[in-house]
Amino acid sequence: MRAVIAEDSVLLRVGLVKVLEAAGFEVVAEAGDAEALLAAVEEHRPDIAVCDVRMPPGFTDEGVRAALVIRRQWPEIAVLLLSQYVEERYAADLLTGDTRGVGYLLKQRVADVEEFIDALRRVAAGGTALDPQVVSQLLVRRHSSPLDRLTPREREVLELMAGGRSNAGIAAQLVVSESAVAKHINNILAKLDLPKADADHRRVLAVLRFLGVG
Repeated sequence: MRAVIAEDSVLLRVGLVKVLEAAGFEVVAEAGDAEALLAAVEEHRPDIAVCDVRMPPGFTDEGVRAALVIRRQWPEIAVLLLSQYVEERYAADLLTGDTRGVGYLLKQRVADVEEFIDALRRVAAGGTALDPQVVSQLLVRRHSSPLDRLTPREREVLELMAGGRSNAGIAAQLVVSESAVAKHINNILAKLDLPKADADHRRVLAVLRFLGVG
């Protein structure tokens, strides 16, 4: 997998490069601002672009806007956004439309290298990875909805589904059997009036549409 990294903090950027290379990714370019990111993506056409939400010169939403350009001009390139804080609006902007190959994580997740690389590979392969805190805020925002029908365990499963986890991944996270996970998912889809779907990413899309961001 070939990657481009855009992060204005040199220290964090160097760390990301080392983490990705240790995991077998080829970092073909580094960028310190959104303009350099787009130039690098156009030149190298990587499999995935990892970029900060806020970058020079304004440190507002430059990374998000660059990610949207990438998704529009090169839809085959996956994008993983990193943010210091939960910024729901930016997540919603990125998740509007086709959510294949899209990720939004808090920077603190990078500290758990194994989990971060798992999310990175999932996004690069066309999956979805959403930070649990982002998912929680989206769920809270829909406080009066069919979500109220769900049990606490079903809500946990839903959050992990929206984060891009497979049945096996959810089972491992909750320490339950895969058959139990499958039963929870069937209950969730029924309670939310969502159609059943075979592929994990289709389940994620259905959940995101229900949350109003897809």
